[in-house]
Amino acid sequence: MIHRTRKSFPKDFLWGAASAAYQVEGAWDEDGKGISNWDTFVRIPGKTFKGTTGDVAVDHYHRYKEDVRLMAEMGLKTYRFSVAWTRIFPKGRGELNQSGLAFYDQLINELKEHQIEPIVTLYHWDLPQALQEEYGGWESRQIIEDFTNYSIELFKRFGDRVKYWVSLNEQNIFTSHGYQHATHPPGVQDERLFYQVNHHANLANASVIKAFHHYVPDGKIGPSFAYSPAYAASSSPKDIVAAENAEDLNSHWWMDMYAWGNYPTATWNYLMEKGLAPIVEEGDFELLKEGKPDFMGLNYYQSTTFEENPLVGGVSVGEMNTTGKKGTSKDTGIPGVFKTTTNPNLERTNWDWTIDPQGLRIALRRITSRYDLPILISENGLGEYDKLEAGDIVHDDYRIDYLRSHVLAIQEAISDGVDVLGYCVWSFTDLLSWLNGFQKRYGFVYVNQHEEGTHDLRRIKKKSFYWYKKVIESNGVE
Repeated sequence: MIHRTRKSFPKDFLWGAASAAYQVEGAWDEDGKGISNWDTFVRIPGKTFKGTTGDVAVDHYHRYKEDVRLMAEMGLKTYRFSVAWTRIFPKGRGELNQSGLAFYDQLINELKEHQIEPIVTLYHWDLPQALQEEYGGWESRQIIEDFTNYSIELFKRFGDRVKYWVSLNEQNIFTSHGYQHATHPPGVQDERLFYQVNHHANLANASVIKAFHHYVPDGKIGPSFAYSPAYAASSSPKDIVAAENAEDLNSHWWMDMYAWGNYPTATWNYLMEKGLAPIVEEGDFELLKEGKPDFMGLNYYQSTTFEENPLVGGVSVGEMNTTGKKGTSKDTGIPGVFKTTTNPNLERTNWDWTIDPQGLRIALRRITSRYDLPILISENGLGEYDKLEAGDIVHDDYRIDYLRSHVLAIQEAISDGVDVLGYCVWSFTDLLSWLNGFQKRYGFVYVNQHEEGTHDLRRIKKKSFYWYKKVIESNGVE
């Protein structure tokens, strides 16, 4: 639909920004914190850009008051952050670490004091290494109990002040990169184990959501899914079937489970034929159906275009651009199912991510039509090379253009009838970009941190900081 006039953003719309503990906090071994899988993984030579780690990250742990003051200056309505499991239970379970609980208490209180709504993510990829070593972490059903107990501890401690919670962040990413591509911890390539791990994560997610409303009866909880809407490369029915395959295998496999407690039929049948379907025990589907979320969290960065992939001689695993050298990614696929292809209608970033604001509108509409749930846009942003110029100025007009076009797409989706709770831009400050170090910057606030040498970690407001401030002040009118 082309709307003559767009609907206004809701008066209580949550204009926000987001982060993850490992990417911002630092203080990796302070105040009783335990070792996480990422603390271990980044020490394997060649795994990250120039060997960067989150040992210091951008030192949010010690500078959170300064960061919250900047959020308040911008006028943020909400801030989404994750809790480091190892700050609460250093070994994943057992003895509580009171210093870790105190840090998040203080952060939440600081946010509330500045009228910023906290959104807490329970799990953003940093598993206690002790659980990985004890029973394989997500590879064991024991994780369901341990993750639930950890989450309940947070509900009991912070539920009086935190009303919005994200259960698992990008389950499709941490399971696939950890167990298909070996680019995230534990660095395994085992297709069958990937699907089993993912089933355990589904059960853990449902268990936590089921428990949630007993402890936070007036709160809302949901998972955040990294959704890349599938497009067909052409009107050829073969390409359309390939895109349908991709939508089912790459997206419905997770979101159907979150919303309905069922795996999509075509994908289940395919995995059964391949001997890859997870082992399901008695009572699993009952639990999965009891874990319906209050909203669907959407992490949107790009759409993906697909075409037919021959069963014989077809493309398989491609190559991901983690260097920032434009044009170095290579198409990927599953023979007989689909393969990716470049969309000639869309520009790409230096990391070969398509820039497609209408893809966000499409994602919002598809989720609404299929699941009939409110949506929290829990991540959307642009990672690029930012240059600090003389006078502490960062001209990131490209980020403003990117975000403006996506905000307009959200407004169009709202005009279409989508219930959008809020928009959390990734990210508030620059941060450690997992495999990409500090070269790939996302923030409204530049942090003087680099891969090499000693840096003072100064916070410097970029041009986009002032732009987003006006957007929030006008509730999206400007």
